[in-house]
Amino acid sequence: MCKMVTNRCLDLQKSARRKREIYVGPWLPEPFRTPEEETLESTVVRRDMLSYAMLVLLERLTPTERVVFVLREALGFDYPEIAKLLDKKEANCRKLMSRARSKIGISVGDPVVAEAAEMDWVSRFLTSFEQGNVDQILSLLTEDVMLVSDGGGKVLAFTRPIQTRDQVARILAGAFEGIKPYYRGSLFSEIAPLNGETSIVLRSGDETVAAIFLQLRHGKIAGIYIVRNPDKLTRA
Repeated sequence: MCKMVTNRCLDLQKSARRKREIYVGPWLPEPFRTPEEETLESTVVRRDMLSYAMLVLLERLTPTERVVFVLREALGFDYPEIAKLLDKKEANCRKLMSRARSKIGISVGDPVVAEAAEMDWVSRFLTSFEQGNVDQILSLLTEDVMLVSDGGGKVLAFTRPIQTRDQVARILAGAFEGIKPYYRGSLFSEIAPLNGETSIVLRSGDETVAAIFLQLRHGKIAGIYIVRNPDKLTRA
């Protein structure tokens, strides 16, 4: 059963990757609404391994690297078991795991964590975002913060990641008021549980305009992921 699921996932991942080769701009995972009441165990597992930021990082991997990484880190399989599932040598699987960690930027021995923001952080960010306060936004960001937006070529979004701290702060400071005219001033925000995390949703009437995820590192925001492609917002 494990082998069947693994092979099916590989096929789906390869097919999806081919489609993304013609995608306009950065590709981000689809946001979806999750129940606010979750068991402690499921919450811990998701924060450690299945956070939105980790899903973004996994996109750097080849399908086979991704399978090895998930089987090893998320599901706790031993290398001999992984090798059997993939019909590969154990040494090859260890090499794939090492390469995957390197691409994601996690050294050997370091915990696999992409920390999602808690309610207080999301609230602080949202207040600064709505007020357009550059200095407050700057104080929340790491020096190497990255902003990634996914419009899929269908709505206004940046076609490549923004990685300059000052530029990210200034873009965010003007973004909320800047896009209001497109929605006749009816734009409003709310904090919502998406993908098992505390996130931000922008709406105009019944229309979902954007979903925003925050990633923390050492007490500051290191990643901001904004999904604007309307095709991906149907479940947010």
